[in-house]
Amino acid sequence: MSQTILVIEDEPTLARLLSYNLSQEGYETKVVDHGSEGLQVALQQSFDLIMLDIMLPGLNGFEILSKLRQNGNKTPVIILTARNAEEEVVQGLKYGADDYITKPFGVAEMLARVSAVLRRTTPEEQLQEKNVGGEKVIKAGELYIYPEKYEVMHHGESISLRPKEFEVLLYLVQRPGVVVTRDDLMNIVWGFDYIGGQRTVDVHVSSLRKKLEMNQQTVQIESIRGVGYKLVTSQTKKS
Repeated sequence: MSQTILVIEDEPTLARLLSYNLSQEGYETKVVDHGSEGLQVALQQSFDLIMLDIMLPGLNGFEILSKLRQNGNKTPVIILTARNAEEEVVQGLKYGADDYITKPFGVAEMLARVSAVLRRTTPEEQLQEKNVGGEKVIKAGELYIYPEKYEVMHHGESISLRPKEFEVLLYLVQRPGVVVTRDDLMNIVWGFDYIGGQRTVDVHVSSLRKKLEMNQQTVQIESIRGVGYKLVTSQTKKS
C-alpha cells in the first residue's frame, strides 16, 4: 500500500512540483492551498507525512503545526521555509516539526529528506511494536524502547542513553539483522547538513554498545568491517 503525503502549499507551481515528483516516487499525495482547510484535512484524515509551508492564507504553518500537536496528532511534518530563515527553522522544530527544507530546493534533496523522515518514523514489518496503556513501545530482545520518551528499559531498570545514542539504537532496532552503513546513520541521525565525519558515528555506536552490554545480553550491535553496523537480537540469532 502506498504511503500518503499531505502537501499544504499555496504556491501553485511549487505545489504541482511537489505532487508530481512525489507521485513519481510512488507516494499518494493530496494538495491543499489554504491553512485552515489544511488543518482540517490533517485532523480528519490519516497521512504518513505532511509537507507544510510556513506562509499560508488562513492559518500559517506554525499555527497548523501547533494545533496538530495539541490535538495529539503525531504525523511527521517537514516544514518548507525560506533560505537563511534560521528563526523559522528553530521555531518549527520547537513546535514539533521532524525536518525542514529550505526554498529553493532540488528534487533529489526533497525526495531524500522525505524518504529519511519516513524511514525514521515508519515501523518496519519486523518490528515487535505495540501500545501499552496507549503508549508506543518497541520490544527488542529484553529491551523495551519508548520512542516518544527517549527511554530504554530492561527488566524495569532504565538504561541511560544520550539523545543521539537513543536515535542510533532506534534506527538499528527498526532493521534487525540488516547492515546499516555509517553514511545512513550519519544522514538519518545527524542530518544531511552535518559537517562532522563518520568518526562521530563510530564513537556513539561504541558508547551505545558498551551501555547495552553492561545491562543485558539479548541485543547486540555488530560491526561490519568497512561498511557499518548490524543489530542482532537473540531472536534473529536463532533464525
